[in-house]
Amino acid sequence: MDTGTLESKINRSDYKILIVDDVVSNVLLLKILLTNEKFQVCTANCGNMCIEQAKAEKPDLILLDVMMPDISGFDAAVILKKDPVTKEIPIIFLTALNNPSDLVHGFQVGANDFLTKPFNKEELVMRVMHQISLVAAKRIIEKQNYELRATISNRDKMYSVIAHDLRSPMASIRMVLNLVVASMSPDIIGPELFELLDKANRESEEVHDLLDNLLKWTKSQTGRLNVVLQDFDLNDVIPGVVDIFDMIAQTKRIKLEYQGTSSPLVVRADNDMLKTVVRNFLSNAIKFSPEDSTIEIIMREEGDFARVSVRDHGVGIAADRIDSIFHKGETTYGTGGEEGSGLGLQLCQDFARKNGGDVMVESVEGEGSTFSVTIPLKKE
Repeated sequence: MDTGTLESKINRSDYKILIVDDVVSNVLLLKILLTNEKFQVCTANCGNMCIEQAKAEKPDLILLDVMMPDISGFDAAVILKKDPVTKEIPIIFLTALNNPSDLVHGFQVGANDFLTKPFNKEELVMRVMHQISLVAAKRIIEKQNYELRATISNRDKMYSVIAHDLRSPMASIRMVLNLVVASMSPDIIGPELFELLDKANRESEEVHDLLDNLLKWTKSQTGRLNVVLQDFDLNDVIPGVVDIFDMIAQTKRIKLEYQGTSSPLVVRADNDMLKTVVRNFLSNAIKFSPEDSTIEIIMREEGDFARVSVRDHGVGIAADRIDSIFHKGETTYGTGGEEGSGLGLQLCQDFARKNGGDVMVESVEGEGSTFSVTIPLKKE
């Protein structure tokens, strides 16, 4: 933020300066100079009164004399910086001292700047405006942060309401369309109507998955989705996820080939989060695979981790997109015109890392992609 540009926009009458000096003539001089510059001014004539005035007046800046009869400006600064009410108020020390050790001590107790006596008007105004500009900039940042937090909170609430309220009726629509498409054929209702039903069925799947991801993403980002770790064998969980997508894959004449392990592969993870990751990988693999192709679901042990991979032989990913695929969130289109939001892959990375694992992708454009998730194995 350019403080020079900011200074020209500052309304000086909005800012209050506390002048602290035991010499009455110094106080009067500073008060006249700063009042002429349109600042609000309040005064104190000793260290203890400075502390009282700082709490009562809540000034934006303190001009604090170092040498005073009761307590020094340095000691007063120490007290001010320990009090939550006054610790953020910037301090410019007024001093005749020019010993380097005194300057160092001043900064150690909280000085923002020094003004050496005797001072001239131009230097005074310059140093005061510099500190006031920093205060103004801080206020702008705090206001923007408040507005941003409010915007994010409202957005998350909106996402949650949309996802939660639409998810249940969408699940009912999806189930009905699945049953209708499964029980119908082009011979019964005609190819055109069957094609429309089939398209509606696929789009209902996509909308339901998007709403499901949106709801989980919102809960994850707002801290309302807890990781529940448990021990389970991947061979007992992954086949069930694959079965869910078998009917969807059949509509594009795609074969799902599950390759489990001969021995148990027991991991420690959140069961639901892991299934969400694998579901997203399978949904994308089907979306970006051509008809009459095969998708392999492969599990294996790698050191302290288990790896679940979903390998397709579809359109692949361009090399310049691979590095950002899990966080870019861009819209993509499948081989059947299916639209993807990119939210699912962001959710996959978030869930994998929350479980102590990670996600990765290998791909060759035009040949296919392999998306994998690693999960910590159960410790013996």
